[in-house]
Amino acid sequence: MVTALRPKPGPTRNYHFPNFLDEILPSGIRLVTAPVAKLPVVTVLVVVNAGSTNDPKGKEGVAALTAGTLLEGSKRFDGAELAEKFEQLGTSVESGADWDSAFIKITVLSRRVDEATKLLGEAISSPVFPEREIERAKAERLAEILQLETEPRGLADEKFSEFLYTEESRYSKPDEGSSESVSALSRKDVEEFYRSGYRSGSTTVIITGDISTEAARALVTRAFQDWPSGQAPHRPLIAAARTTRKSIHIVDKPDAPQSELRAGHVGLPRNHPDFFPTLVMNAVLGGLFGSRINLNLREAHGYTYGASSFYDWRRGPGPFVVSTAVQSEVTAPALREILLEIDRIRGERISEEELSLARDYLDGVFPIRYETTAAIASALATLVIYDLPANYYDSYRKNVRGVSADAVLRAARSHLHPDELQTIVVGDARVIRASVSDLNVGDMHVHSS
Repeated sequence: MVTALRPKPGPTRNYHFPNFLDEILPSGIRLVTAPVAKLPVVTVLVVVNAGSTNDPKGKEGVAALTAGTLLEGSKRFDGAELAEKFEQLGTSVESGADWDSAFIKITVLSRRVDEATKLLGEAISSPVFPEREIERAKAERLAEILQLETEPRGLADEKFSEFLYTEESRYSKPDEGSSESVSALSRKDVEEFYRSGYRSGSTTVIITGDISTEAARALVTRAFQDWPSGQAPHRPLIAAARTTRKSIHIVDKPDAPQSELRAGHVGLPRNHPDFFPTLVMNAVLGGLFGSRINLNLREAHGYTYGASSFYDWRRGPGPFVVSTAVQSEVTAPALREILLEIDRIRGERISEEELSLARDYLDGVFPIRYETTAAIASALATLVIYDLPANYYDSYRKNVRGVSADAVLRAARSHLHPDELQTIVVGDARVIRASVSDLNVGDMHVHSS
C-alpha cells in the first residue's frame, strides 16, 4: 500500500551520557576517565590550559606554534621517527590549540594503549622544537595569512574581530597570530611558552573507551611521570568592545562582485546562566537552515545562498555574528533585512512552531554527537575547559526542552544589542557606500584592503 503521509516519529528515547570519574592525581594532573566497552578502542586526550588567550602581548600565535610543533621531535626521536612509531601502533597523533586550550590526542586499540600512551607522554614531556620545524610552521602560517588577505571571506572574519574588540583584547587579533607577530616569533619564544604553560596543574588527561578507571590511573601515572609540576601563570582576559556605538566598516575590494557581510557585537561566555535560552533563540534567528535570517535572505529575497548567525562560545565573551555573502548591488537591502530580523525577535514572542522546530533539532541531534570514544573525550574536554557541571550532558535535552517562548524573548532582549552592532563589509566601496550609509547603521569607516 502506498501512502503520501509522512510517518510519525516515535517517542523520544532517554539518553544517558557515559559515566565518568573526575579526580586529581598526586602529580597534580587532572584525570577524567569514561569506561566505554562497546569496542576495543581507547582515546587519550591531553588538554592543557595553554590556548591562544595565554599568548604574551606582542607574541600572538605562540600558543598555536607551540602546540603545532610539539610533536616534531623529542629527546629520543625526531618527528618522522615519532610519526612512524605511532603508525606502527596503529594510530596517529594530532595536536593543536584554540582560544582556550591546547590538545594532544590519540585513538588506539585497547591492547596497544599502554605503549601508545607511554610514547605520547614521552614525546610531549621532552619536545626539542627543532629550529627548521619552527621556521616551516611559521612559513605555513604566513602563507595562510597571505591567502586570507586576498580571500574576502577570511578577511571579513579577521577584520570583524579586529574592529569589534579593544586593541588590548587578545580576541582582537587572530588566534594563530598576525603576520607581524608570527614573523617575530623565535624558537626561544616557543620553548619559554612550553616551559611556563605545559605543567601538571594546568593539564587534564581524558581517557575514554575500553579501559577501567584503575588501569587509566596507573597508565597516566607511568606515562606522565616526567611531566613538569606546578601551575601555569594566570593571564587576565580582556574582552571589552572597542566601542558601544553602532559602526560600519567597509573594507574596499575594488570591482568585487560580492560583499562579505558580518554584523554583530560582543556576546556571552560559555558558562553564562542564559546559555540554553540563548542557544534556542539563536537557532530560531540564524542557527538553522530554516531560521529566520536564512529564510528571509535566501528564500524570500534570493539575496544569498546562505546566511546564519552564531555565538562563538569561549571562556570569555566571544562574538555574536551574523554572516553572509551577497551580490554587491543588494548589500544594503540584505543588511536591512538582517537588522529587521534582529529587531523582530527582540520585539515579539516566537511562534510555537518555531520554538518546536528549534528544540526538536537541538534535542534530536544531541545523542548522535557522542557515538565514538573521540567524541566522548571531546565532550568531557568541554566540561573541563568551561567548568560545566558534571550532569551537563545528562540534563542537556531537559534544559533545551525547558526553554519557553517567553525565555527566548527575554534572551533576545538581554543578549542582542542592535544599538551596539558593528558591521563589516568586504566589497566594492564605490558600489555599496552610498546605499549602506542610508541605513543609519552608525559611523562609517572605509579601509583599503
